[in-house]
Amino acid sequence: MRLLDERIWLLFRRHLLQTLTYWSVFFSFGLCIAFLGPTILDLRCQTQSTLQQITWVFFSQQFFLLVGSSVGGLFKKTLLSSLSALFASALIISLVFAIIPLCHRVILLSVAMGVAGAAMGVIDTIGNLQLVRLYQKDSAVFLQALHFFIGLGALVSPLVVDPFLAEDSCVLSSNWTANSSGSDLEHLRNTLAGHGAPLHNTSQYPLYTKGVVVTRVSYAFWIMAVINLPVPAAVLALMFQERLVRCCRSSPPLLSQKPDISSHPTKEQQQGHGGLLDCCRPSNLQGHPATFFIIHALGGAIVFITDGIIGCYAGFVYTYAVSPPLLMGYKAAGCLDSVFWASITAGRLCFIFFSYRYPAPALLSVSLVGVILVQLLLLIFYTSHVFLFIASCVLGLCISSVFPSMLAFTEDVLDYKGSATIVLVTSASTGEMLLQLLVGLVIHSKGSYSFLLCTTITSFIGFCLFLLLLYTHRVHRNHQTDSSPCLDMKDEPKSGGS
Repeated sequence: MRLLDERIWLLFRRHLLQTLTYWSVFFSFGLCIAFLGPTILDLRCQTQSTLQQITWVFFSQQFFLLVGSSVGGLFKKTLLSSLSALFASALIISLVFAIIPLCHRVILLSVAMGVAGAAMGVIDTIGNLQLVRLYQKDSAVFLQALHFFIGLGALVSPLVVDPFLAEDSCVLSSNWTANSSGSDLEHLRNTLAGHGAPLHNTSQYPLYTKGVVVTRVSYAFWIMAVINLPVPAAVLALMFQERLVRCCRSSPPLLSQKPDISSHPTKEQQQGHGGLLDCCRPSNLQGHPATFFIIHALGGAIVFITDGIIGCYAGFVYTYAVSPPLLMGYKAAGCLDSVFWASITAGRLCFIFFSYRYPAPALLSVSLVGVILVQLLLLIFYTSHVFLFIASCVLGLCISSVFPSMLAFTEDVLDYKGSATIVLVTSASTGEMLLQLLVGLVIHSKGSYSFLLCTTITSFIGFCLFLLLLYTHRVHRNHQTDSSPCLDMKDEPKSGGS
């Protein structure tokens, strides 16, 4: 018995090269987003900067990822422009990996990470838009697979980096003494994995800024640059196959020869495929009911919260685990983040099948309720080391499918105009950056336990917004049903006179 029916397999085979290319580009996205946390101390040594200075690199990457997500839709006017942007973005990521070892000033490293962040944002927007455009009502299955490849890249990146990380101080001062063990630096590295984590009590670590740099992390970046090179090559191969490259344009592009409806978006769909600011132009806002805008806002708010929770949990679960009342060992606590990301990746793999069998609203209901229940149980069993590992795994499984399912659901409700994709991608990037920053400030002032309270409260808010989204969807559908007879009556005189 096949997991997917013949129609889905036929669609997949028809768009095989396009789909595999978009999946590979998202692998590149995951590869780039996961390397910074583990390597931050070695990069501090390379740039001979302080901890406060090097953490600006996190902000640079996150901020320009948001910028890239917002403007990525501008490249979606034609297939040529979108594939050209994907090719450039994937190639930029490889180039950034290659030049990071040459950045010996923190300002240069911040600029490099900003460029990489913008490329990642463009990939995020265009990859989701293209896959929704290809598969439309069947896009849920392929969106789950698309986001699975982000997790796969995020798992590969630390594995490549780990053998090259310094086990001791990587800047040797003239008065250096081996007072700090490798476990101490590993503890600091795991703490800094939270992009908004407060920095304090770092005087016990030998964090010299002057001396001989002994880090070997450059090799890790060069290896990842080589691993990523097949991705822009795959995009270029797709451009050749679709006859979009100048030397191959003696005949029309292949996509224009296919009678498939997904290859010929309507004028209304093409107008919706601009950037975030383009979506807000008055010409694109006219003629839509209020529910059209409310669905955009609610969908964006939900993924703002859920992606923010992912960022908060990945960033602060280690700090929570090693603080009172848990006081977990450094090595055990360091595994929590890996368990969480591995469960997200496994969850997206499982939801490829579930998204085919069950509608998106049902999957979203189960996922959001599961997120709330897990965090409530964490508040109850807050002293249990074992349950923290179990909860990290279950939370990752539950929250993994929210963004792909929400994207498929909102685009289906809004007839695949493309504007929902841009709003959701931008909202998710904003939530991952801002919510993590806000929770970091709360942890700094109220203690690590407040981290669970913050994420639990935001989970409740997200579920309430989802219920409101379902109600708005019902109203929107009834409005469309009521307006259809009116449109038919307006068309009758025209057809009679012709």
